[in-house]
Amino acid sequence: MGTIVERRRKTGATAYLAKISITRAGVTHRENKTFDRRPAASAWIARREGELRQPGAIEAAGPAGATLGDIIDRYNKESARTPGRSKAQALRTLRDQEIAERPCSEITSQDIVALARTLQEGRKPQTVAGYLSHLATVIRLARPAWGYPIDRRVMDDAFAAARNLGLVEKADERTRRPTMDELDRLMTHFEERHERSRWSLPMHKIIPFAIFSARRQEEITLLRWDDVDWANKRVLVRDMKDPRRKAGNNIWCELSPEAMAIMRSMLKRDEQIFPYHPTVVSRAFTKACQALDIEDLHFHDLRHDGVSRLFEMGKTIPQVAAMSAHKSWANLRRYTHLSQAGDKYAGWKWFDLVNRPMPIPVHMRPRAPGYGGPSPGE
Repeated sequence: MGTIVERRRKTGATAYLAKISITRAGVTHRENKTFDRRPAASAWIARREGELRQPGAIEAAGPAGATLGDIIDRYNKESARTPGRSKAQALRTLRDQEIAERPCSEITSQDIVALARTLQEGRKPQTVAGYLSHLATVIRLARPAWGYPIDRRVMDDAFAAARNLGLVEKADERTRRPTMDELDRLMTHFEERHERSRWSLPMHKIIPFAIFSARRQEEITLLRWDDVDWANKRVLVRDMKDPRRKAGNNIWCELSPEAMAIMRSMLKRDEQIFPYHPTVVSRAFTKACQALDIEDLHFHDLRHDGVSRLFEMGKTIPQVAAMSAHKSWANLRRYTHLSQAGDKYAGWKWFDLVNRPMPIPVHMRPRAPGYGGPSPGE
């Protein structure tokens, strides 16, 4: 039996979404259609279900009646690449929009532009552009991969129109870096917290490591002891961020002496060097900034500071890329507009604390052999 779902339009009027889902011989066929009146929706369900009961009707219909939501569901089910956190969240949001219940054969560029207007409520144009980009990936696969009747040009035209209307924009290149005073306040905050509780998150280690390794928070929490090549001063960074590929994108990156010293100071009690969830790291950093009245500073800005520092020290593009894993000059261009030269961290007062070995908890002391960080010769 079909179902009818009431939906409130922006005008305040009530719309009636009629939904049909029929499974026969392992094949599921879905169709949806919106009506202004419930009786019309009920009549359509009765008529359409009667037509689909005829022999061969479902097979003949094929994907013609599939909705945009069906395409998103199939993409999530069959894509060999697990979507990243932001992409998965965007697809869930798109799946909940009214346009997801529309047959894909009926969707026009005007519908996509209307979707952009809806998404714009409470979101920046850069964020809306990200949502549409993820939707474009799904739509561009729909016809060639699965035979759904939707033209990729619908998405291309909609993107162009939305850009001209100011609904979407390219993300700004962020150049925020922490000041030495801000870092001093953050280090003091986390060092005092760790002194009070030895089991607290060692952000006084993670923050400088993010700077001196130029790594993202997700990458830091995936680093393993077995992936460190101490002799050649490099580490295997797992699942490196990449627009086209994330899972399995493992790349060797060079390590600075400062980053290696911090790694040696960590306890070797888990497979990971920093065995913490990236969300926990981000939340701790954000809360500390709020408590210290440090405005508009993100954890990712530490990586930007680290890469900028390398250029300030006179490193070449290949030398910087060997550590940061940037793949092109264009991606590194924004780091070269620098107003100073030299290493601003030379003689940094926090190096003694940063390089001090993590204390071994009391309950671990009988098992101390093998639990300390690797020796300098490893």
